[in-house]
Parts: sequence; C-alpha cells; structure tokens
Amino acid sequence: MKSISKLYSAMLWFTLVCIASQANAQQKVLTLQDAIRISLSNYKSIQARKDYAAASKSVIGEVKSEYLPDLNVGAQTAYGTINGINGPNFSMPGVSTINGGVVQSTQNWNAAFGSLYATTLNWQFMSFGNHKAKVAVAKGQYQSDEAALEQEKFQLQGNVSATYLNLLAAQRLELSMEKNLSRATVLDKLIQTRTINGLNPGVDSTIANAELSKARLTLIDAQNYRQTQANQLKVLLGQETSVADLDTSFVVKAPDKVGAEPMTETIQNPVLKYLDSRVKLGQLESNYIKTSKWPKLSLFNLYQSRGSGFGSNYATGSGPVANSSLSAGLDPVRSNYLVGVSAVWSLTDLVRVHKREVTQQSVTAAYKDEFDLQHNTLQEQLSLADERMVNAIKQYNEVPVQLKAANDAFQQKSVLYQNGLATIIDVTTALYNLNRAETDRDIVYNSVWQALLFKAVVSGDISLFLNQTH
Repeated sequence: MKSISKLYSAMLWFTLVCIASQANAQQKVLTLQDAIRISLSNYKSIQARKDYAAASKSVIGEVKSEYLPDLNVGAQTAYGTINGINGPNFSMPGVSTINGGVVQSTQNWNAAFGSLYATTLNWQFMSFGNHKAKVAVAKGQYQSDEAALEQEKFQLQGNVSATYLNLLAAQRLELSMEKNLSRATVLDKLIQTRTINGLNPGVDSTIANAELSKARLTLIDAQNYRQTQANQLKVLLGQETSVADLDTSFVVKAPDKVGAEPMTETIQNPVLKYLDSRVKLGQLESNYIKTSKWPKLSLFNLYQSRGSGFGSNYATGSGPVANSSLSAGLDPVRSNYLVGVSAVWSLTDLVRVHKREVTQQSVTAAYKDEFDLQHNTLQEQLSLADERMVNAIKQYNEVPVQLKAANDAFQQKSVLYQNGLATIIDVTTALYNLNRAETDRDIVYNSVWQALLFKAVVSGDISLFLNQTH
C-alpha cells in the first residue's frame, strides 16, 4: 500500500509539474496585443508626452488665476536717521534711496526705529478680451499636447506591429535557411559518398561543398536579420522582455476581412489631428496677440500705517530728540488709505503688436501648409494601400502553387541524380528554387498582414489591423 501511495504521489507531482511547465510555456508566447500593451506602458516617449500634457493642463488653471486681483500685505521696521535736504533727484536702476525727514540747518546723527504696515490691492478688471484670449491659448496648447500624445500612441502601435511582423518574418526566414542547410548537408554527404565510390565525378563534390558553404552563409545572414529585428522590438517594448516566442498565426493564415471596402478619407488620422491642433493653436495665438494692443483698466487700493520713534515736534527741537526704543518705532501712529482706477495704454505697442501679428500669421500659415501636405500624402497613400492589399492577396494565392512545384522538382531531380539521369547542376538549381519558394512563402504571408497594417495606419484606424489579430 505504501508503494502504491508513493507511486500515486509521484504521478500526481509529475502531472502538476507538466501542467505548470505547459502554463509557463504558454505565458512565454508574446502576442502582438501584449507587445503593444507593454510598449504603451513603458516607452519613454509616451511618458514624456503625458508629462507635457499634464504640464499644459496645469497652465490653464495658472492663467485663469491671473484674473484674480493682486493682494499684498507687508510689514517692515528699520532703524536709522531722517536727515533731509532740499534738491532734485531721480531714481537710478538698482539703487534705492532713504526717505529723508525735515530739513534742518545742520547734520545730526539722531536715530530711531520706524515701521510701515501696508495692504495693497491691484485688479486688472478689464483687458478687452486679452485675458480670455490668453486662457483660450492655454487650452489650445493643452489640446495640442493631448493630440501629440494620441499621435505618439498611434505611431508607437504601428511601429510595434510592423516590427513584430518583421521579427516573425525573420524567424521564418531563419527556419527556412536552416531547412535549406539541412538539405544541402544531406545532399553533400550523398555526393561525397557517391564520388568516393566512383559513381559521380569529383567536380560534383566541389559543387556540393560550394552549395553547402553558401547555405551556411545564408543562414548567418538570416540570423543577423532576426537578431536586428528582435533588438528593435525590445527597444520599443521599453523593458527586458523575451521576444523569442511570438504568435505564429500571422505566418500561417491571412486576415479574415481583407476585402473590406476601401476608405476614402483620412481626416481621423491622429497625425492629421495633431497637425490640425497646431493650426488651431496658431489661430488662437493670433487672436491673443491682437488683444494685446488695447488698454488695460485696473482698480487699485492702498491702506497703510506708520510708526516712528521721532515725535511730531522733532523739527522744532522743543521735545525729546528721538526715542530709540524698538517699541516706540513699532507702534503705528499714522494711517492712510487710497482708492482709484487706472487706465494704461501703451501707444507704441500698436506698432509692436502689428509686427507680432504678421509673424504669427506666417507661423500659422506654415502649420496649415504642413497639414495640407500630410493630408494630401495620406489621401494618395490610401489608394496605394488598397493596391498593395490586392497584390498581396494575389501573391498569397500563388505561393502554394510555386512551393509545391519547387518541392516536386527538387525531389524529382534528386531521384534522377541518384540514378545518373540528372547532373549536379540540375539538383543545385532545384535546391535553389525550393529555397527561394520557401522564402517567398514566408515573405508573402507576412506581406498580407503588412499591407493590412499599412492601410490601417494610413486611414488612422489601427483597429482595422488589431481586430484581425485576436
């Protein structure tokens, strides 16, 4: 019974290990959907665009807050003399002067504390649309950054999809080259044996060695290409992820809906949306510049209190000279208030603003030209995308015929050669044709998906491609 129990436990453990191994193997397969998800989560350009959009969004609130009045509260105390003198003066940049007191006949060094408490309010309540236009520019910048983010996501999805397909094609090409090397190796051994036994001329052995060397070099080229594509995909994923096992459905079947109606408009393409957002932003900036030439109306208010260690009879000299205690200087003894409205209009700004308007109009026109160029290019590429799809399907239907014929020809020539009815040139030519047919198969199967991806990217609807990959 113990033996049976141990055997049962061992079998159970083995079954669980097999299930876990199978699950682990399945997890290693990197699907295209997973590759896109990983890339969107880790690729640094996406994160950078998100940060730009977040920054421009916060600017909107900042610009809106500029309409709030400037309210300042301050207090100060100082110790010093108050000697005054009659005479003109003008403030110099970077130089502040001491406010003097009464003018006396001689210099003295009497000193005391003084204080100032002030509350000021300045509110630019009317700018003739300038503030509103500035808020609109901030919102336009945020919308442009959001469009740039969507464009970056769209292009990244296209780049990941294209690189994924390229890597699949590279893996299939490498496999085909390995098969070709295996056939060349078998053929070389056969010919070497027949040559040693005198059944074939020695030159056949030389030709077989050359074909074998060529097969090895071709395999190395295929391995280099596969490694390059794998590296590019890893870079796009933005993290260390195994790309050895991919979804091979792309190389064994064609998309289901390749005969869908051709699209005639590309205005929803995220690239066009981004360029259009720049045009709109340029127009908003032009409107903002125009409002800069109008006057600004402001409401201002001031309330202040002052304290001083110098008494009111200091000028006559009849009272105490000065009270140098800190408390005497901090005590506010005089207060004033002021309320008013100001209008400021810089007339020379009319010239400067006009020049800025002309400059901004040129910038906006450049944005519009870039939009028109991209729009026209995408419209032309739509027709090309439909043609590429039609041609890819034609090739897809022809490849099985070519591959079967090449395989039959190689088998036939091999048998004929072994019976002395064909030359080594016939066999190597058939081997070359078979290798080319397998290569064409790998490329053409992948080309159908590439054509569908190209159409999806041009139309601006990547779901046309991704919906076929489930």
